Amino acid sequence: MKIKNSHDLHLRLPAGYWQELLRHCDRTGESHSHVIRAALAEYLDIQHHTLWQVSTSTAVLEGVSDGCLRVSDLREHGDFGIGTFDRLDGEGILLNGQCWQARADGSLREVPDEELTPFFVVTHFHPDQTHQFLNLNGWQDLCDRLDSLRPTNNLFMAIRVQGVFEQIQLRTMSLSEQGENLLSAASHQVEFDHQNLSGTMVGFWSPSYASSLNIPGYHFHFVSDDLRHGGHVLDQSAVLSADVNVELQLESDLRLALPQTNAFMEADLSRDPTALLSVAEALSE
Repeated sequence: MKIKNSHDLHLRLPAGYWQELLRHCDRTGESHSHVIRAALAEYLDIQHHTLWQVSTSTAVLEGVSDGCLRVSDLREHGDFGIGTFDRLDGEGILLNGQCWQARADGSLREVPDEELTPFFVVTHFHPDQTHQFLNLNGWQDLCDRLDSLRPTNNLFMAIRVQGVFEQIQLRTMSLSEQGENLLSAASHQVEFDHQNLSGTMVGFWSPSYASSLNIPGYHFHFVSDDLRHGGHVLDQSAVLSADVNVELQLESDLRLALPQTNAFMEADLSRDPTALLSVAEALSE
């Protein structure tokens, strides 16, 4: 698939604007380009509620995992999201416009623009709701509170959760064999346990009817504040501190880009993936 490359922009900013931009980026960790893109999107009234996705969860489940889209092209469609890389090589996290790869050893690296992805879901994140969840009592309590804030079970939602995780178990996929299906690849995943880890969960809630396109329910990847740890969050393991910040954005416009590779064109994507996705995504299956 071919997607038009991004364009460089050279501009002069007044000294006061530049100093404020530096202070903002230093305080939030956001990149200069992310802030400028967000400001332009706001000024130009670009749609903030579009979920853009390359390929489908069913294709990945069936072993269609060769990279088909460059990270530089992915970032044209969002600054927030999750996915994976060529042949399921680690977990992908797009946060504040920066793309990270959680590798098989549990470490993080910033992904170069030319890296390829076979599956990624992104959005331009400008939250509709901001909340502080107080006195959380584990993962199910988090899900119950998020459920109460979703106005419908029929739209997608982007979710960012920031705080200290008293305990969290992360999974990272290892580089798979070409054509290896997700269930087989997940059988040799690597898991890491962390305590008192400060960071951000990046993820989505997807409706059950979309299971052939995406993973239904809550799906989160994690990046630590010190940029040393990351991965896919194994749901029931996450025990949060008493107080966390939660931001939500309802997604009402789904854009799907399908690969035009031989592997995708020839794959049998007809079977219901729900049960196998549940096993592949579950804890220690």
